[in-house]
Amino acid sequence: MKKLLITLIILSGCAVSASTLPWQKSSEPVKPDSVTEQAKVFYAQNEIDSALEILKGKSDDDRSTEDWLIMGNILQDKDKIDQAIYMYNQAITKDPKNYKAHYNLGYIYFIQEKPNMALAEFKKSVKYKDDFSYGYYNMGCAYLKLKDYRNAKYNFFRALDLKNGNPNIYYNLAYSYKMLNKEKQAQTYLDLYNKIMENQQ
Repeated sequence: MKKLLITLIILSGCAVSASTLPWQKSSEPVKPDSVTEQAKVFYAQNEIDSALEILKGKSDDDRSTEDWLIMGNILQDKDKIDQAIYMYNQAITKDPKNYKAHYNLGYIYFIQEKPNMALAEFKKSVKYKDDFSYGYYNMGCAYLKLKDYRNAKYNFFRALDLKNGNPNIYYNLAYSYKMLNKEKQAQTYLDLYNKIMENQQ
């Protein structure tokens, strides 16, 4: 059996960025009938400064959870991470069940090397949307960082069950099995990963 070499480099493939998720940007035109809708149009067109200015014009009390979320996304895109964290927390204050804000906050904590805090937020994202495959995938990544390979494996399988097509899931499953001393299963998932990557070239 050929030797299986897997490293934690795959963690760079973990944590799907908040700015790349399907709810963030849309190519579909939206008729602006409110400040929020107009900001969403600007954001979708990548006119993030215009979107931010429009939303800043609303008072804190008048901002919806979606307004705070969009502002957080924009500030995160601009690498103003502390301000983005504040905005996501405000979105959660407005709506504690806002799974998107919990997820985005978890993503920031993950890239800041705070896996326990990231995990807590990813858990909330799937608590409030139990079919959220990105939440499970990133929970798996957080568990990998914490060296909890059984829970990592479980969450990667949950993401697969929910049709998450990220090929890194297979690589991370291979790594999880490797660390659990299950070489045969590790090789199976590594082979699947390699096959997917070959087909993408």
